[in-house]
Amino acid sequence: METNKEMETMRMQMAELKRRFDEQVVVNSKMVKKAMKNKSQWIKRKYTVMIVVCAIMTPYNFILPQKIGFSLLFSVITSIFMAVAGVYTYYNMKIFQGCFDMDISLVEAGERFVKAKKRDGDWLKIGIPFVISWLVWFALEAYRIYPDGILMSGGIAGAVIGLICGTATHMKIQRKYKDIIANIKELTDME
Repeated sequence: METNKEMETMRMQMAELKRRFDEQVVVNSKMVKKAMKNKSQWIKRKYTVMIVVCAIMTPYNFILPQKIGFSLLFSVITSIFMAVAGVYTYYNMKIFQGCFDMDISLVEAGERFVKAKKRDGDWLKIGIPFVISWLVWFALEAYRIYPDGILMSGGIAGAVIGLICGTATHMKIQRKYKDIIANIKELTDME
């Protein structure tokens, strides 16, 4: 009889130990997600800035180029591209922010970070061909408006500066994603 009491006491202690362990894992998971959120604020700020810039540039690119003398089609296509870039960034930011939901596991958060990183990288497959075509079109239209090349020169200088800034920002975002994913992988491998 005493053996049964000891076994029952041991079962209760094991159940209590398991409950405490499960609580500790949940607390640690929340702490890790909070740390990851703090670590990734830079990405969120860049996405937010990009969304705001696209929202401002969409109507701006529809109105101003026509006033300078660019064709209506050029203005429409440029505005559509800016709108698509803003929407794409917004949806990628939603995936990114979903990584911090407290009701998902650390493994699932890692998978969402991988998805957001991939989508961020995939944008280049759309953006680079468009921007190259757009620059050629810009140069032709600018030359038609100002044959002396002043508008075309300014546009090319702006494109080079934009290329440098955009590439640096993209690479930094990709590095931050890579670091966060590596940290999550390290933590989930330990569990």
